[in-house]
Amino acid sequence: MTSNTPAAPPGGERRRRDSRVGDKIFMNLSRGSGILLLVVMAAIAGFLTWRSGIALSKNDGNFFTTFEWTPDAPKPVFGIAVLVFGTIVSATIAMAIAVPVAIGIALFISHYAPRRIAQPFAYLVDLLAAVPSIIYGLWGALFLVPHLEGLTSWMDDYLGWTYIFDQSRTTTPRNLFTVGILLAIMVLPIITAVSREIFRQVPRMHEEAALALGATRWEMIRTAVLPFGRPGIISASMLGLGRALGETIAVAIVLSSSSVLSLHVLDPGGGTFAQNIALKFSEAQPFGRDALMASGLVLFVITLLVNGAARLIVARRKEYSGANA
Repeated sequence: MTSNTPAAPPGGERRRRDSRVGDKIFMNLSRGSGILLLVVMAAIAGFLTWRSGIALSKNDGNFFTTFEWTPDAPKPVFGIAVLVFGTIVSATIAMAIAVPVAIGIALFISHYAPRRIAQPFAYLVDLLAAVPSIIYGLWGALFLVPHLEGLTSWMDDYLGWTYIFDQSRTTTPRNLFTVGILLAIMVLPIITAVSREIFRQVPRMHEEAALALGATRWEMIRTAVLPFGRPGIISASMLGLGRALGETIAVAIVLSSSSVLSLHVLDPGGGTFAQNIALKFSEAQPFGRDALMASGLVLFVITLLVNGAARLIVARRKEYSGANA
């Protein structure tokens, strides 16, 4: 009596064995890539720390509170007070402008605009991310700066009582406020693109359930889309903030840098870490380059802290991540 049970396909065991081998290879490659990334970051941190220690050991000023930057003088004096202030203020202005606008554009493309309009509009926004920084800088210096004179005068007249927007002297607006606007335009496509893709991943049943309960389109977005996309919005904002903190060429072209720290953001002057490194690295002597490495280490630490804070925020919002959808 013959059995009707079909025989195992030839080569089945070999395919399973090859699949296990492939899984092990992929796992080891992934693990090696992660370890390599940590090694590279550790090497960068170690190099910056070593060169920074050489500079700080001979600094006659306080590295954190000194405004002056003269590391190649007979008595080296340099500090990052102006650079920290300029970097944080310009990045804050950029994010305050870019994040709400980017979220609005992403919602318009994903939930409001018809498909025949949404697709070309999305391509246009994505193309802005491909524009080189030097083009943004030239546009900012030749177009944005002259056209902001009226805005800065208006802010001085009506918002000068806040002290922050008080313009102590009327000059060409090559200031941190202009830099913040330029950085906002530069980071806008990054935040928009990531947020748009996050909003498109919202489970359709969540949106339909909200609409079925009588919610308007905005109420549906507020109760179903934004909570789901909150971690993605935070991640997108951190990507944009990373570019705003490290932008070099565009800031160097637009900003009239100086060692003066002023709380009036409409006054010219100030500086950022990346701009200071780019402008002074070529003319710096060996010790001056070590001082620039020290400022680069501070920017490196700030970037790590910002990304670490973003990861903590996202981890605390796992209920909105959509993992259990």
